[in-house]
Amino acid sequence: MAPDRSVERAIEGLVRALEAAWNRHDAHGLVEPFAQDAEFTNVFGMAVRGRAAIEALHAPLFKTMFTDSHLTVTETRVRMIRSDVAAVDVKWTMTGARDPHGNPWPERAGLLNWIVTRHGERWLIDVSHNMDLPSPDLAKAQAELSKR
Repeated sequence: MAPDRSVERAIEGLVRALEAAWNRHDAHGLVEPFAQDAEFTNVFGMAVRGRAAIEALHAPLFKTMFTDSHLTVTETRVRMIRSDVAAVDVKWTMTGARDPHGNPWPERAGLLNWIVTRHGERWLIDVSHNMDLPSPDLAKAQAELSKR
């Protein structure tokens, strides 16, 4: 089932709101697209539940690891599960981050995998899993192995 145009616009709004909040380093703004009881798992496998916990996880990171980071969304794919539930993949790149030890973190590429549902008139993120993606050369090598 393909999403209708209003659903696509609503989900694109969530994507752009999250991207803009990240680039302002605004933890409160970052959680606005999430449902009150949303679950979030970061690239380190740390999982939290609820807007307040997601905000609390990100606030200190925006003052340390991600203070100079810039997130760019490169692709969004939406698959409707039901008329009120969508699976969303958001590919991203990031520059300017530091690792947890404070060392420069080379440009990163990743994927946010979301379950988004309709809450009344709004679409909100209910589940978000964030992951780093391998380098393009590793991804290409794996793709070649899959063809055998």
